[in-house]
Formats: sequence, structure tokens, C-alpha cells
Amino acid sequence: MADFIDAFDAVLSDLDGVVYAGPHAIPGAVEALQALEGRGVRLGYVTNNASRSPAEVAAHLRELGAPAADDDVVSSAQAGAELLAGQVPQGARVLVTGSQFLAHEVEQRGLVPVASAEDAPDAVIQGFSPDLGWKQLAEAAYAVAAGAVWVATNTDMSIPQARGKAPGNGTLVAAVRAATGREPLVAGKPEAPLFLAAAERLGARRPVVVGDRLDTDILGGNRAGFATAAVLTGVDTPETILAARTAERPGFILATLADFYRPYPGTVADDGVWRVGGAAARSVAGGVEVSGSPDDLDAWRAACAAWWSAHPDADGPTSPELRWER
Repeated sequence: MADFIDAFDAVLSDLDGVVYAGPHAIPGAVEALQALEGRGVRLGYVTNNASRSPAEVAAHLRELGAPAADDDVVSSAQAGAELLAGQVPQGARVLVTGSQFLAHEVEQRGLVPVASAEDAPDAVIQGFSPDLGWKQLAEAAYAVAAGAVWVATNTDMSIPQARGKAPGNGTLVAAVRAATGREPLVAGKPEAPLFLAAAERLGARRPVVVGDRLDTDILGGNRAGFATAAVLTGVDTPETILAARTAERPGFILATLADFYRPYPGTVADDGVWRVGGAAARSVAGGVEVSGSPDDLDAWRAACAAWWSAHPDADGPTSPELRWER
């Protein structure tokens, strides 16, 4: 039986929660990525992190031992600056609430970065930086409230770090939203262009998007029309995946990137019972009956198949009750 990865010609990988958490590689991730070349599978990285340049991200990946050329990284800062350039004329003043790299991307597109709302900016672009504080968010709010075009590189509510989950750019965007009552244009995940650009750069026809977040990686990959795989090394869990709304449901569930090199179990439906490996599940009123162990990923795969089949058009997260039968 073929391994999971053999069905694809490229991997479009998230970074935080997939390759590394904080400064350290997730166990086994680097080795799994290194082995892709030997299978003839291209590798690209799609990240919502707008605080570092693609070259800096690639250098960090290489330090960890992962294969990465500078052009292999596509970031939301690049997408945000591109989106902004389509909203305002050349030479427009832009209040950059984010990193120096984000300011550089803005400048590269013929726009003029400024640091204060008193400079009467035509637009605000907001991206994550660990150095952002109240003063910078206040300047953004003043400019947005005055009518400036507002672009957010991404709206991730959290980012995985070595010590746990930390607030992401979405929390900072939410602060400006709460102060102004306005909504930004969003450039990065979960919008499709970031994934489409990465696939085009790799010349991929059958890419799989791999990420740890349903609301960014999986939703964005689904919107791009690509295969999607949720990996359980970051934010989302089997429980949240089971409860996901339709648009955020992955095509595959992997424990770690090492699952690239194992056959992916098939799903068989028989008279309302969905079987995966040695596990089985069926949808019942308000929940799912599962024959298997909560420690067995196949049991969760079967539960997802049963519940999703019974609820194919969920506009929001669901709340299935799980009933385990061992």
C-alpha cells in the first residue's frame, strides 16, 4: 500500500505548530521534511507570521535542519503589502503597525511608511510583532477611526510557543476593532491567494496543505481547492476537529509529520457504520458512538467520518457527544 505522501507532488506547510514551537523544532518534523526530496515531493512554507522576512524564516529553518531556500517561504506580510498596494495610489502614506520587514514590504510597493496617525496616513497595515505595545495600537486606532484603509496581514488569535499558546495578531487586530468598530481587509490565511501563490511558485498540481489550525491553514487550503491535512502538534485537537464546521474540516488527520510515510487508512461505510482500521463509529442523536480507544487516531477518524456524513452542511462548530465503546 502506498504511503500518504505518495498521492501528492508538493507539501504546503505551516510553520508554527507544525515545524516548530517557539525556537525549537517539533520532534520528528525536520526528519519528515528532509525525506520529501527523496520522494520527489516539493516543499513550500506558507506562514501568517509577518514579523520576519522570508529570508530570516528560511535561515531559521535551515538552522533547525529543515530544507528551505529563501523563495520557499511565502508570508502574509508579502500578501498584505500586495493587497494594500491595490487599495491606495502610489506614494500613499501608510501607518505600519508591525515589524520592520512589514514596513520594508510596504516601501517596496511604492508606498511611504509612517509611524503616527498625526502623519495623516491614507492606510494602516497591521501585522504581528512581539515589540508592539499600547502606543502603537492606539495610533492605529486613531488612524482607522479617521477613515484610513485598514489591512491586517492575518487574524490568528494565538501562536504556539515553547511555553504554550501566546496571543497572536488577531488579538491585536481585535483591540483596534473594539476601539473603532471597523473591520479590516485580511490578506493572509485563511484567504486562498497565499496558498495559490505558493503552489504556483512550486509548480505544484497536487499539493497538500498541512497545518495545525482549522481556522487558518485548513480553511485556507480548502478555499484554494487543495487537499488539506490537520496535524496534531499545535493548536487544534481531535475534539475540535470532530466539532469543526464544514468549511474547516480537513481531508486527512495526521498525528505528526512522520505520518507522511505511513499508509493512510481507508474509510469504509457499511449500513451507517464508518470503519477506519480497527475502529468503527456511527452517528446517533446528538453525538457519535465509537468502538475503539480515545488514544487511537483511527477511532477519531471514524468518528469524524460518521459525524460529518450526518452533518454535511454545518455553518458553525458543532457539539457532538462522544460515547466510547471499547
